[in-house]
Amino acid sequence: MAKESIKARERKREKLVAKYAAKRAALKEAGDYAALDKLPKNSSKVRLHNRCKLTGRPKGYMRRFGISRVTFRELASQGKIPGVTKASW
Repeated sequence: MAKESIKARERKREKLVAKYAAKRAALKEAGDYAALDKLPKNSSKVRLHNRCKLTGRPKGYMRRFGISRVTFRELASQGKIPGVTKASW
């Protein structure tokens, strides 16, 4: 499990990206790169990293569910993810 500070940092980045998205898009369209440079670095969407919403694990992230493969397997085995069943043949 990731440290709480790492998860909090990622949530803070998500808020900054959402806050400055419109302003950033307008500046890019206008070609005003000097003003873009003055915006906070963490407001850039490129700096976001996909992390598991439950554990904060950065690797093995499944976009469709928003969780890591390890967490996905645990929840699927317990039957807590609707529509997902373990394959057997």
